[in-house]
Amino acid sequence: MEGNSMDSEAPKAKRPMLSSSSGSLLNLAYSAGEEDEARSRGRADDGHLFGSSDSFLPGLLDDVALTCLARACRSDYASLSCLNMRFNTLIKSGYLYGLRRLLGIVEQWVFMVCDPRGWEAFDPFRDRWMRLPKIPCDDCFNYADKESLAVGSELLVFGRELFEFAIWKYSVTTHGWSKCEGMNRPRCLFASGKWEMLPSMHSPRRLCSGFFMDDKFYVIGGMTSPTDSLTCAEEFDLKTRKWRKIEGMYPNVNRAAQAPPLVAVVDNQLYAVEYLTNMVKKYNKEGNSWDELGRLPVRADSSNGWGLAFKSYGEALLVVGGQRAPEGESIVLNIWRPKSGVRDGTLNWEVLGGKENAGVFVYNCAVMGC
Repeated sequence: MEGNSMDSEAPKAKRPMLSSSSGSLLNLAYSAGEEDEARSRGRADDGHLFGSSDSFLPGLLDDVALTCLARACRSDYASLSCLNMRFNTLIKSGYLYGLRRLLGIVEQWVFMVCDPRGWEAFDPFRDRWMRLPKIPCDDCFNYADKESLAVGSELLVFGRELFEFAIWKYSVTTHGWSKCEGMNRPRCLFASGKWEMLPSMHSPRRLCSGFFMDDKFYVIGGMTSPTDSLTCAEEFDLKTRKWRKIEGMYPNVNRAAQAPPLVAVVDNQLYAVEYLTNMVKKYNKEGNSWDELGRLPVRADSSNGWGLAFKSYGEALLVVGGQRAPEGESIVLNIWRPKSGVRDGTLNWEVLGGKENAGVFVYNCAVMGC
């Protein structure tokens, strides 16, 4: 579906049209011929009068107007939804996010919890922090261990409530939380609306990390028992649906008190943080080895890797950590672009943003690009 087509003479062309007189989404593919016929009558089939105010942006066809709106900053969508019922319906439908994907428009937002009582989102482009609504869960879920994952325009949070494991989903289109279907084998600490069991791995493990690279899914590190660490990784081929064991892929030995491996993939290259030395390393695929690049901008050794976020951020690596200063505690977001290279063993970290009086511990963090 083209968002910038202006050819009104093609009788079969489908344009992403929206019409509303009662606040409902009436049509996302209103044909040019049907629209012109309705305009000649001066009234739509539902009785809605066409006029200068019928377009989202008066003077522009809706397909052009929608393309313009799709290019607006995501943080402005909440304000746009307050203009009238038609804009409100458009924003909540999620249609603009689908159009943004077609146009290749991506904004990276950082979602995090530095206080167990609630989530916040950071818009780097506007340097704006936004507090999310409170999750309608019990106190056990708020204070228990959790994992988070951004999928499209939704944030998934995995944890446990008083009597069961639970998954809560936040939608940026509706600005609300909803409870998801449970996993086939419920858990936390290790998506979509449907879960599927994968074949068993060669080595059961916990406190491990997973990531996608080269169109394959990897599980790295972890422990088989409170005292036995794993240095191997496993690669899952989505086509053959088989696991392949890779010996020695993660030589950093996990200990029970340490966080799961801090790993991130940028441009199909794997990076990791070594907690004890605060060093960033890059994985050498051909040699199955790790090359040391440079130091982190914050310390990871003080808490054995806990309380620190290490994520991919578009074409950059993102590190979110706390720092203490005479004026108080704060959370700082730093990025490093691998394409900028390494100079004399030093990485050129840039400050993306920060939040004062937010503590120094990051409980959960996820990057959403949409």
